[in-house]
Amino acid sequence: MSTRKLFYLAIGSVGVVYGDIGTSPLYAFREALKPVAADGLTRGEVISLVSLMLWALTIIVTLKYVLFLLRADNDGEGGTLSLLALLMKTANGHTAILMVLGLTGAALFLGDAMITPALSVLSAVEGLKLVTPTLSTYIVPISVAILAFLFAIQSRGTGAVAQFFGPITVLWFLVIGFAGLMHIPDDYGILVAFNPWYAINFLLHEGFLGIVVLGAVFLTVTGAEALYADLGHFGRRPIQWAWFVIVFPSLTLNYLGQGALVLREPLAMSDPFFLMYPHWALLPVVILATAATIIASQAVITGAFSLTRQAIHLGFLPRMEILFTSETNTGQIFLPSVNTLLFFGVIFLVVSFRSSDSLAIAYGISVTGAMVVTSIMAFEFVRVRWNWSITVATTVLLPLVLLELIFLGANLLKIRDGGYIPVMIASAFMIVMWTWRRGTGILMEKTRHTDIPLPSFVSSIERKSEHSPAAVPGTAIFLTSDPESAPAALLHNLKHNHVLHDKNVILTIRTINKPRVAHDDRYTVEKISERFSKVELRFGFMESQNVSQALAALRKTGLKFDIMTTSFYLGRRKLVPDAKSGMPHWQDRLFIALANAATDPSDYFRLPANRVVELGSHVII
Repeated sequence: MSTRKLFYLAIGSVGVVYGDIGTSPLYAFREALKPVAADGLTRGEVISLVSLMLWALTIIVTLKYVLFLLRADNDGEGGTLSLLALLMKTANGHTAILMVLGLTGAALFLGDAMITPALSVLSAVEGLKLVTPTLSTYIVPISVAILAFLFAIQSRGTGAVAQFFGPITVLWFLVIGFAGLMHIPDDYGILVAFNPWYAINFLLHEGFLGIVVLGAVFLTVTGAEALYADLGHFGRRPIQWAWFVIVFPSLTLNYLGQGALVLREPLAMSDPFFLMYPHWALLPVVILATAATIIASQAVITGAFSLTRQAIHLGFLPRMEILFTSETNTGQIFLPSVNTLLFFGVIFLVVSFRSSDSLAIAYGISVTGAMVVTSIMAFEFVRVRWNWSITVATTVLLPLVLLELIFLGANLLKIRDGGYIPVMIASAFMIVMWTWRRGTGILMEKTRHTDIPLPSFVSSIERKSEHSPAAVPGTAIFLTSDPESAPAALLHNLKHNHVLHDKNVILTIRTINKPRVAHDDRYTVEKISERFSKVELRFGFMESQNVSQALAALRKTGLKFDIMTTSFYLGRRKLVPDAKSGMPHWQDRLFIALANAATDPSDYFRLPANRVVELGSHVII
């Protein structure tokens, strides 16, 4: 990679990858001070809090994510589901456990995608209270308007907007770093926060209060999970360079500056971030903070789109409409249904909590939970993929898991005060994904009992007799998920129309546990008889499944057909609930609702609309 390309990718990664973690200074230190200051704030407590934050950034973000997990990639892709797909390749009897872990991590990330925009935008707009108190009553309406605008522009794609993300976020980091640097002289004693003993000593002597404070301290590292999920967009080196050159130094300086300000002026603890700036600079900083939070929210929303697409291709969610907003970058996608769901969820949180103080209490559980899941999966990764012994893997990762479990425990204390919100959101996503996975498995088992083996069907149909169906010119392509059985659409076509095309292709579409598939590995063709062939198309879980485009390449294999004389036959099933299906009645209903809401296969697989024939059937499930 050239130095020039590395530079531009690093700048771009600052905007997309670090947007979330870069807005944490708006509220993290303020929230950590509140439980400590209840009985009066001491000098040692302020230094200890800053020390906890600096070492949380060092251990969780720098060591775990930037230096370690960015190397645990699946052909360049990162994130919970990408790691799950990688581990499923070599899973030996642990598939159920891995699947539950992967689904849990994905559900928690989607929950985070709802809370992050609400909290970030609220915390930035609240700076208007310091500009003029009369704007206090307009904070919620302004936040709702900004978020509505943010979700409205998603359909236009992030390509054009993304060019501004990096420079704006770089400016944001430079501004917060400079502000912190200017306030460190308020009390140079804050520099002893680099000594980890202050953090350790605080936790040892504060008891239960120390655990409560950790829940707020964890706000410092929110966004680290998105860092791993966005690995495929920029690559490991640009993300690492951006962290060490721009992001980490700026965050460190800002937290030191906030701490020094509070040491000099304890009343500044009400909002130490904005009070670092002179009054004349408040409005520009609020505007810049709002832009930074919009970018942070955009990054999380885009991550939710990518994760949902992975979940669809891995079989955890039904097909949804996926729109591509860039002709050159397949990673820039828009999912209307996900965008709508996130929008209503975010607006509900803003209107319900009405302040970043209240919402910050609910924050953290989904992020810590996702981090614990990732660490557990990383343990399996280093054992299987890097051939680490159990002893070495335990020695390296157990301390990290224990630390994250402490953070998780601290955040679970917030359950009664609003922490139940992310738990409920994640649980809902988990139930939906598990229901779809389980329901599709039951559906496959039910239909398999009535299936006719494809070889015996072809041999019987190829025998010439007076009952043979009429031959018609052209090619018929029958889509099926089971290439070993005769597709239902083929059987219905023979039963009702009594015709058979000159050429018949049994087409199976597979999503494999890799982000992308090389062109030479895209398809497999097997000739069964003079009139029948089996074709398997393979796509990676990060790819668009454009079947029409992929079939065009088949002409090179000798499978000649004209798209204008080709018909695509799809089987459409009407699902009927069955009390003996193996799922509770409510889960049956949920699965049927998900199946009915799924995007039409002809749209999802980019089939030519005027060449598609659908044949329906009833299936009891």
